[in-house]
Amino acid sequence: MSFDLSNNPHIRIDILTGNRVLVSPHRSKRPWQGQVEKNVETPRASYQPDCYLCPGNQRAEGQTNPNYSDSFVFVNDFSALLDQENSFHINENDLFITSAERGICKVISFSPRHDLTLAEMELEDLVKVVAVWQQEFKTLSAKPWIKYIQIFENKGAIMGCSNPHPHGQIWAQQSIPSSIQAEGIRQRDYFKKNQRTMLKDYLEAELQKKERVIIEGMHFVCLVPYWAQWPFETMIISKRPMQTIAEFSTAEVADLAAVIQELTIRYDNLFQISFPYSAGMHQAAVNSSGQDGWHWHMHFYPPLLRSATVKKFMVGYEMLADVQRDITPEHAAKTLQEVSSIHYKKQQGWML
Repeated sequence: MSFDLSNNPHIRIDILTGNRVLVSPHRSKRPWQGQVEKNVETPRASYQPDCYLCPGNQRAEGQTNPNYSDSFVFVNDFSALLDQENSFHINENDLFITSAERGICKVISFSPRHDLTLAEMELEDLVKVVAVWQQEFKTLSAKPWIKYIQIFENKGAIMGCSNPHPHGQIWAQQSIPSSIQAEGIRQRDYFKKNQRTMLKDYLEAELQKKERVIIEGMHFVCLVPYWAQWPFETMIISKRPMQTIAEFSTAEVADLAAVIQELTIRYDNLFQISFPYSAGMHQAAVNSSGQDGWHWHMHFYPPLLRSATVKKFMVGYEMLADVQRDITPEHAAKTLQEVSSIHYKKQQGWML
């Protein structure tokens, strides 16, 4: 019996974590059969008087935002981590284990405009956002007690975003998160065996195949990972093996901005909405040893499946066993490859 990846159920392995993904393409031969809803969002004004992030407005804790003109960064008024040194630790018979955790949580308002997402910002302004990410990383990593810095964005109410003003976050903490430890071990083991980074070899193989590549810039490539879990999951990988954003040149900062802009435009164009996602960089720990083999990359995890309102839920078998998907990564990549790289709001004939 012949085997076809586009028709037969099979397991794929996430090479960064070792996790299994069950792909069941026979369950969804034509993922676009369902209704496609458009323009479910209400347009936003460029300034909102009651927004906690707009310039000159008062935030919930009473602080007043400056009248900023580019990106604005501040310590989160409701931080998940606090910059308080504490050596508290308990371990009761290896059954009840607790340690204090110190950290700094920052918010980055991408733009003074309340209505502009990364997909709709001018490229020169998006370059400034990436430059802020880099500068904040450098500033935070200069603190010896900080071991890991997570730069991320939750976009859209469906992803739990509490404020519609486009913004991201940076969490810096004294320990290394579990997922980063897992990725670090596998990348270190591969590097020790091959003397090349895992993602360098993976990226070169993907560029030869071309099947899952969405965008190829001068310094970064955006693709749908072979092991993608979410329907339209993508990953941006640097062509040059770099451990953290601190190593980016000026040209690399600009190229990453361009790749992010095109990717988010393609996302918006899928269903002609402001496409929701959680996105974040994975990079080496700082002020830590044993980081050999780390290769910077950025994950995008969007939840939408068939339309603007039909999303993928990780429930049942996926919560209890392995991740499962119906649309193959190759089908998702083909869809993203074919969608326009010109934002739908700028296309002739578009009407709200």
